[in-house]
Amino acid sequence: MDEHLLRTLGILCEIEGGHLTEDHPLASTLIPTIQNRTALYVTLFLHDIAKGRPEDHSVAGARIARRICPRFGLSASETELVAWLIEEHLTMSMIAQSRDLSDRKTIADFAARVQTLERLKLLLILTVCDIRAVGPGVWNGWKGQLLRTLYYETEVLITGGHSQAAREMRVAAAREALSHAIADWPDAERASYLDLHYPAYWLRVELERQVGHAHMVRAAQKAGSRLSTAIAMHAFEGVTEVTVYAPDHPRLLSVLAGACVVAGADIVDAQIHTTTDGHALDTIFVRREFSDDADERRRADRIAATVEQALEGRVELSRVIAERGGPRERTKPFRVPPEVTIDNRSSDRFTVIEASALDRPGLLFDLTRTLADLSLDIGSAHIATFGERAVDVFYVTDLTGAKVTNAQRIGRIRRQLEQSLVVSEENRSKPAARPRQRRKATGTA
Repeated sequence: MDEHLLRTLGILCEIEGGHLTEDHPLASTLIPTIQNRTALYVTLFLHDIAKGRPEDHSVAGARIARRICPRFGLSASETELVAWLIEEHLTMSMIAQSRDLSDRKTIADFAARVQTLERLKLLLILTVCDIRAVGPGVWNGWKGQLLRTLYYETEVLITGGHSQAAREMRVAAAREALSHAIADWPDAERASYLDLHYPAYWLRVELERQVGHAHMVRAAQKAGSRLSTAIAMHAFEGVTEVTVYAPDHPRLLSVLAGACVVAGADIVDAQIHTTTDGHALDTIFVRREFSDDADERRRADRIAATVEQALEGRVELSRVIAERGGPRERTKPFRVPPEVTIDNRSSDRFTVIEASALDRPGLLFDLTRTLADLSLDIGSAHIATFGERAVDVFYVTDLTGAKVTNAQRIGRIRRQLEQSLVVSEENRSKPAARPRQRRKATGTA
């Protein structure tokens, strides 16, 4: 722990000295603007001081900070700031990695927790230093992108208000930007394509990826293809993107997850979109394995090929995954009690399901297959791993597009997901039930 604290301070010094501007552009930009460097340095020095105690080390650490910071010469306001930062030092990372950042309530709740722009800046820098200091390979560009997205979304709300009208303006602006980017298309074709997407798409997907999707969908439609895949590599974020365009199917995300298990790829995020004409445009982001682009593309091609084979019935993912099952070698010594929480307060539109357990190959595949069996529509999925613990979060509705509020059904969902978290090799090898209903479109604003 002591080494970790010293490393966080060292990383902060490097950021402050301008030596990590390429790795951490936002933190490097913000650090000259913060008003209280002393509070930031003291927070980094103390943030894990209570680790190892039976109670929450963030809460215990904040209590200790309130007692000892005055001895360091900090004022009452500085002491309270340090205590708040220690108590919340895991919050930004957890929200960025496991919540839907296009969901208005996610941002509003986080902004209410942070309250001021200064706190937001300090928490961002603290989070970057803390994650980066854990050890080699823990930080990657994808985590940085998620943190930047959360920061910018929250900054808008704290500094000027993020009303529904503002979101509608953002949707209109995104549509207009894509319209300009594909201005060489015939007018009718361009207008028809722009009408394919719900507001959630325009809020979640940046312009460069929108353009790629547009050309992918157009090519598939002209070729009369029922299934199309596309691959994009993002070296800075350390992820590879695999997108599937296909007729809407309730088990598509499960198939994508299964294909990644077969290819030995770790999913770090998933974006799920349904078009107004009944197609799915689903994207998974997998952790990059190879530094060479050619090698990484070959691996991504294997994932895409496996997806196509599974959707066409030419490969049985359940059987292949059962043969690869069991915990990862690095997690075998650990025991993580499985836990499922079902929350109707964190989103205005969705029921939020959080499932955590020991990380193992096929975990996401099992969970998404169970959600399909339960006739739940997944609006978005967020995959995070904290050491040996996997935390998968799903924003879901029932097939009518409503939250799940019936207590008996919530209990059934919890029980079946808990069974999936501890599923045996024999259970995992059983073929999935055939779907009876289609996944319906969700147009999240």
